[in-house]
Amino acid sequence: MATVVLDNGAGLAKVGYSTDKNPRLMPNCITKAKSVRTRTFIGDQIDDCKDLSGLFYLLPFQKGYLVNWETQRQIWDYMFGKDGLKVDLHDSNIIVTEPYFNFHSVQEAMDEIFFEEYQFNSVFRCNPSFLSQYKHCKEKDQKPLCSIVLDAGYSFTHIIPYCKGKKLAECTKRIDVGGKVMTNHLKEVISYRQLMVMDETYVLNQLKEDVCYVSQDFMKDMEIGRKKGKENTIARDYVLPDYTHIKRGYVKPLEETTGRAKDGEQIIRMNNERFTIPELLFHPSDVGIHEMGVAEAVVHTIQSLPEEMQPHMYNNVILTGGNCKMPGFYSRMERETRSMTPDEYDLCMKKPENPSTYAWEGGTMLAKDPQIKKMSVTREEYEENGHNICFEKFDV
Repeated sequence: MATVVLDNGAGLAKVGYSTDKNPRLMPNCITKAKSVRTRTFIGDQIDDCKDLSGLFYLLPFQKGYLVNWETQRQIWDYMFGKDGLKVDLHDSNIIVTEPYFNFHSVQEAMDEIFFEEYQFNSVFRCNPSFLSQYKHCKEKDQKPLCSIVLDAGYSFTHIIPYCKGKKLAECTKRIDVGGKVMTNHLKEVISYRQLMVMDETYVLNQLKEDVCYVSQDFMKDMEIGRKKGKENTIARDYVLPDYTHIKRGYVKPLEETTGRAKDGEQIIRMNNERFTIPELLFHPSDVGIHEMGVAEAVVHTIQSLPEEMQPHMYNNVILTGGNCKMPGFYSRMERETRSMTPDEYDLCMKKPENPSTYAWEGGTMLAKDPQIKKMSVTREEYEENGHNICFEKFDV
């Protein structure tokens, strides 16, 4: 029987069969374009759109929680339907992820949709970090007792400690900075300094992914950013797409960066914005969010645990989520965490090859584990016991 693995992220949904090598990546939103009035684009259909300026988004998630069911249902219909995975729903199991500290009402609605409308044979619902630590444990020769997962996603950054595969919910920390906050801050900064781009979420998100990096020495980079001409090695020109000749924005190499547009190009000059935007992960107070940075929060979380767990935790820190792909994130994270870690403990951080699909890959491994049968809820059990059996079985 086929098993579908769905890591239903607020920004990007990762979906595929447990036998697939890589998931299908799908923006978890419905988009409308100014240029095509008659059509809405669901998920990755946006790749067919010729003009991506001024897109209008319908998002199923608000502030990290699923609130817009109509939108989410359309996206799931497309995912499982003939243009997506062509799932034979009655004969398929599903492993699906949900947000941390999800509301009961949302969980009930989710179970209802998967069992009653889609009629999946069995459902297993969990947090993405459960799948990440599961994969981490399977890959190690000696199974670690404890691990701590940093999940830097679209809406929030969570830090979740696990002991013997069980989540320690009371020690979980959340920082209200994710990819969305950084993209929005970048839009405000560029709009204030150079060019009105408040409607260009899609283009600015690409710009963030193409140009931004995490600084290893913030003050030194700020000094370089103040210099003029050739001495400034940080400034880059980003050529914006015009959707006639240039289909996607791109960065000009350093030697071509002059700050002047040529032959009808439209450019944004990225100077200290390149590293001040990702700096929000390490210093959220820069934009008035009075919380710890990610490295400090990891250490704080570990120190709030019993002392005998701490060395195991420091030895198994797993970095997942799309923001971990930023160049320089891993080395900065390791350096800052190391500086706050007691000397007698070893620190070992794991940065997966692809941090955003790591949880999905964990899901495909879990699907092949014989234990999954005990962990899942079948349709018969659900019809007999209702929502209660889901609350008992799923640790979320």
